[in-house]
Order: sequence, then structure tokens, then C-alpha cells
Amino acid sequence: MSNNPLTLLELNSLVRHVIELQMNREYWVQAEISEARESRGHCYMELVEKEGHSATPVAKASARCWRNTWMLLAPYFERATGQTLHAGMKVLLKVYPQFHEAYGFSWIITDIDPAYTMGDIAHRRQEIIRQLKAEGVFDLQKELPIPMCAQRIAVISAATAAGYGDFCNQLADNEYGLRFVTQLFEAAMQGEQVEASVIAALDRINAQAELFDVVVIIRGGGATSDLSGFDTLPLAENVANFPLPIITGIGHERDESVLDMVSNTRVKTPTAAAAFLIHHQKKALDHIESAQTAVINRTGRLLAEAENRIDALAARIPTAATMAVAHQKICLQRMSAGILTAAPRRLQSMHYRLDTTAAAIKPLAERLLTNRRHLLAMLQQRAAGLDPALMLKRGYSITTAAGKTVRDPNMLKTGDEIETRLEKGTVKSTVKRIDRLTD
Repeated sequence: MSNNPLTLLELNSLVRHVIELQMNREYWVQAEISEARESRGHCYMELVEKEGHSATPVAKASARCWRNTWMLLAPYFERATGQTLHAGMKVLLKVYPQFHEAYGFSWIITDIDPAYTMGDIAHRRQEIIRQLKAEGVFDLQKELPIPMCAQRIAVISAATAAGYGDFCNQLADNEYGLRFVTQLFEAAMQGEQVEASVIAALDRINAQAELFDVVVIIRGGGATSDLSGFDTLPLAENVANFPLPIITGIGHERDESVLDMVSNTRVKTPTAAAAFLIHHQKKALDHIESAQTAVINRTGRLLAEAENRIDALAARIPTAATMAVAHQKICLQRMSAGILTAAPRRLQSMHYRLDTTAAAIKPLAERLLTNRRHLLAMLQQRAAGLDPALMLKRGYSITTAAGKTVRDPNMLKTGDEIETRLEKGTVKSTVKRIDRLTD
């Protein structure tokens, strides 16, 4: 055999012949899309199968859907599922094998079952909901009250989206003249970037959350396809745990996304989100105006009641004043009589206290002076014993340098002038050598 080998073309032709003979029918196959792209009207896919919850593929294959078939299957699939084919989606495809000598093996797609994909989408959505409820965060947003005057709006949307413009215009031109302040935090509203882009926008809002009352996530206009980015666990967890109320108006009515379920309030479209905020603030305005009317009416009644009481009191003042004056006169007369009686007794008591204090002061002062004289004599004796002149008479001397007493040779250096004071005079010297004692 090694002397008569096959060429690669011959070998590939043999493989093609075997496949065409042995696998000459179509098969329904379950697979996950790892990549999907269109080129010149054809759709090219990479299919994988993963083992359990592992991300490692146990099988891979290429698949193609030719243009004449794809033009029919793509719109049908999008209408049925509300989504376009994308990476991560599980599909049920009808295929047949094709092997080309030059291009290799590929599965050719002839049909697709949207019911299978819708079932998988529903299953994934229910799994996300189950996990959110298990974490205890599914209803957290519902517990956040929307402020009565929600005027400062953080908007997450694509900058060029028509729905964003409609939202802003409706707020600005509302019939009640209510004022709103909006700030856009741009994010992708379609495709695989939705999750990461919206989470990044939420992070930017959270960094300055004190500047806003609510967050609005809107995606207006266009088809309702490719909404899978709003059905992811990380995005749902971020929305559920966000500290501000979140209103969603993603612009689709077919299904309620997980993002809609965990948000504080879900409306259908961006304009509905604007209408909700206008209505909410109008309710606050009506409440304030009602309270204002109630305050005015209550104040009027209180003023009328106060005026009636004042009039009644004014009528009673003359009589009450006359009675009060008479009462005070009687009190003054009693106090005057009491003072005249008590003053002599008080003066006599004070004279007695002065006499007693004067008699006690003299002996106290004499004892204090004697003690102070004795202490002074002792201090004088102690000071005389510390007189430097006495020390000099005993043969001691005092040496100074620059007006300071020298107690340590370390205070001097060679060449310093010193003055030695003796009992009968002083001696001035110049230091030539210093001998220092060491420990």
C-alpha cells in the first residue's frame, strides 16, 4: 500500500462518497451557537455542545445556511422568538452533512425550530428568577419609594435612539409646565454588549447617586428582536440591588424581560416612562396644592377664632384691671406693715453678729502674726547660713567664666578667661590646661 498511496484529493473524494452514501438524509440536532455571522446573504455558524454546567465543549462543528434558505428562516425565527440568532443561544436545527474536497466538512441547515429556542429561553429566564428569589433580591426594587418630586432623572439609553429623544421632548413639553433635569449615561441597548454596557452605566450613576431621584432605562423604536441582553443574571442582580428606584421602558410588549421584573416600575415604551414621571410629579403637585388650600382654610378659621377670643378678653380687661389694682394695693399694704415690723428685729440681729465677730477677730489676728514672725525668723536663719561670704571665710572660692559659675571643667576650653573670688579679693586667670575627671 505504501507503494501506491492516495492523493489528498482522492482521499477527500472517498470521504465525500462515503458520507453521501451512508448519511444521505437530514437530521434534527440540538446545539449551542458559539458564533454566528452573515456574509453575502449566507449565515455561518459554529456549533458546540458543553458537558453539564461546564464551559468546556465536548463537541464542535461548523454549520451553514445558504442565502435562499436563510432569507426565509431568519425572519420566521425572529418573529417567533423576538430575537436574532446569537452566541450562547441553544437551537434545534435540521441539517444534512456535506463534505467538500477543498473546504472540508460542514452541516448544511435547512430548517430551524423556534419553539425549542423559546423553551430554552424561558427555562433560562425561570432559572434566573429562581436564583434571584433565592438570594432575596427579586423584590428589593419594589420596596424603594419613588420620591414625591422625582425631577432629577438619570437616563440609560443609546444617545442616538429615537426613544431617548422622544422621552426628553415629552418631559420638556409637558402640559403642566413641570420641570425635569435629565442626564444621559450612554449604553448599548442591543446585542451582546447590553449587559456589560448597562452595568457600567449603573456604576457611573451609583458613584454620584445623591444627584438623582430615579433611574430610567429606555430602548425605543425599531424591532423587538435581540433583547437577550436584558435577561442575564449579572444585570438583574445589579438592578435589583441598586439604591435608586429604576424605571424600565424597553419598548417591547411581547415578553416581560427579567430586567422588567426586578425593576421598581415597568412601562412599555420611553414615552410611557416620561408620562409616568409627569403623572407622578403632577400627583405631588396636586397634593401640595390641596395641602396649601387646607392650610389657608385652617389658618382663616384659626384667625377668626383668635379674633373672637381677643374681643372677649378685651371686654373683660377693664373689670379685671380694676380688681387687679385693688388686689395689688392690699398686698402692698401688707408688705409695708411687715417691713416696719421686721426691720428693727433684723437690725438688732445684725448688730449682735457684728459685735461677736469683732470680739473674735483680735485674738485670731494676734496668733496669726505670732506664727508668721516665727516662720520669718527661721527663714532668716536659713538664708544667713547660705550666704556665699560665709563659704569664702571657710576657705572655699567661687570661679566664674563669662558671668556664669563654673561647676564642670567641660564648661571651659583652653584660652578662656576665668575669675576666682576669694575671701579677701579676686584672681583672674587664663585656662592653659584642663584636667577632666572620668567615672
